[in-house]
Amino acid sequence: MLKQLQMGLRAFLLLASRVWSCISFLLKKQVRSFQHHQPVRYEIYPLSPLSRHRLSLVKRKVLVLDLDETLIHSYHDGVVRTTVKPVIPPDFVLKVVIDTHPVRFFVHKRPHVDFFLDIVSQWYELVVFTASMEIYGAAVADILDNNRGILRKRFYRQHCTPESGCYTKDLSAICSDLSSIFILDNSPGAYRSHPENAIPIRSWTQDPSDTALLSLLPVLDALRFTQDVRSVLSRNLHLHRSW
Repeated sequence: MLKQLQMGLRAFLLLASRVWSCISFLLKKQVRSFQHHQPVRYEIYPLSPLSRHRLSLVKRKVLVLDLDETLIHSYHDGVVRTTVKPVIPPDFVLKVVIDTHPVRFFVHKRPHVDFFLDIVSQWYELVVFTASMEIYGAAVADILDNNRGILRKRFYRQHCTPESGCYTKDLSAICSDLSSIFILDNSPGAYRSHPENAIPIRSWTQDPSDTALLSLLPVLDALRFTQDVRSVLSRNLHLHRSW
């Protein structure tokens, strides 16, 4: 009887240990998931007198922004990409006419893009440079600008150079001083002529927990104080190949 009781107790303890291990694993998994999806916060503080003086010594710089898969993602009538689930409602719908055919674009904004644009517009002169058609790119830029007047300068597909199956963007056509201009783009082919003037960013399609734009704010905050953006960005050329 005692032996059976001991065997039963050992079996119970073994089962309890396994159940606790399972519960602990699930709890740790939930904690990791919660930590991973926590938004990146970036507080804007007034500049110190020293920082204001340093900023006054350098030229105000130009930040060139790509649209598709960098700031937004879209699909249109008849082409529902598998990367975007139809059940996810778009942030806005554009109705344009292309070659006499009406087309609707369903546009999703990258998480935190409005906050991102509001902040970086205080630091840089912003320019939109997209390989998309002007009728579409201009409409997207208008909505992102939201009457703030921060995306007034824009370049489209006709300003790109077709090369090796992609559209290359010539930054020197925007600003002849390459020490004061850089581009944020998900496509390395777009800035193949100016790799030292580029910040790569992962392509975005639908992840609602994406924080890539927020994560870039500390870098962009510091970069505006440099004399030549290439002195910093040239150190990260290996990122272009991996992304």
